[in-house]
Amino acid sequence: MSTVHISVIVSDRLKEIVAKAKAGEPVEETVRTLLSWFGAYRRSWRNVKLIRETLDNAGVITVPDFEGEYLDNLVSFRLKGEPHPEPTDVVVEVPTLEMAVELPGVTVPTVQLADPAHRISRLASAKRQPVSLPPDGTVEQAITIMLRYDSSQLPVMQSPTAREVKGLFSWKSLGSRLGIGRQCDRVGDSMDNCSVISADASLFDAIKIIAEDDCVLVQASDKTITGIVTAYDISKQFQQLAEPFLLLGDIENHVRYLIDKTFTLAEFQQVKDPEDPSRDIQSVSDLTFGEYVRLLQNAENWAKLRIKIDRKTFTGWLDKVRETRNDVMHFDPDPLDPKDLQLLREFSNFLSRWQQITS
Repeated sequence: MSTVHISVIVSDRLKEIVAKAKAGEPVEETVRTLLSWFGAYRRSWRNVKLIRETLDNAGVITVPDFEGEYLDNLVSFRLKGEPHPEPTDVVVEVPTLEMAVELPGVTVPTVQLADPAHRISRLASAKRQPVSLPPDGTVEQAITIMLRYDSSQLPVMQSPTAREVKGLFSWKSLGSRLGIGRQCDRVGDSMDNCSVISADASLFDAIKIIAEDDCVLVQASDKTITGIVTAYDISKQFQQLAEPFLLLGDIENHVRYLIDKTFTLAEFQQVKDPEDPSRDIQSVSDLTFGEYVRLLQNAENWAKLRIKIDRKTFTGWLDKVRETRNDVMHFDPDPLDPKDLQLLREFSNFLSRWQQITS
């Protein structure tokens, strides 16, 4: 999607939002929808900066803040500060990513700082209200529900909207009591204590609890239970975060092996980034990913590899991997764009097959 098209979409949408806000009409959209207005899939630091500056120019904020919420959660748009001109006069400038870079001597509007914490509220399960049973619910009911939803535990509460959790019924709590011959007819007879954590808490605080208790209940500011996060949810989140790093490491190791046995130290030093003259290059491991690309884009260098693979295609893939790597290294907890993740998987497999064939 072009920047011009994005500008039109955002400008029109924010005009509508400003008009409704002035009329006292609430406007809500999911975080994912907000990102889509900017042609974005995830909250990379560039996308967040761009969105914050654009909303700030329009005099609009999101409540809760769009950066701390799960992608499919709703956020409300509200006016900030003094009243703004009528909607027909609202002009929203959507800067390109290049325009968003701070330049010497240029005054950049003050924007809200990003929340650096990986909040538990970013997990889908933290915002998916769990099925619950009251203490007098039967064990048969609990087993039926757990089998239907393939869950290992159920919070025990008087009602789904209750603010007090009585305990947690699970296969573990039931089995431990049946194992010692205890009669268990009601879930209240076979529940354990459970931990509750704020939706604003760090993901890493939740991990400590889950390591002990297998799960944790998530509580909103009004004390209602909004979700349950289990060991499975945490492992899935860390797979999502870890896979790109592992693939990038695999790709970089293959590329280093390829060029280390072909080029000299002097050739490595020739491709050093001219904007970083003080950095010392003593081996292939001192090169940046961009310098790998620069080295192999040179036709004479490529000829030294003596391989029957198209140089432009290969270096084009490698440069795209470099861009993806820069995005991944900002440690954004949103999932990588599926197209970028697929590129990493395919390129890693390509390099592995190549090494097997040529070794």
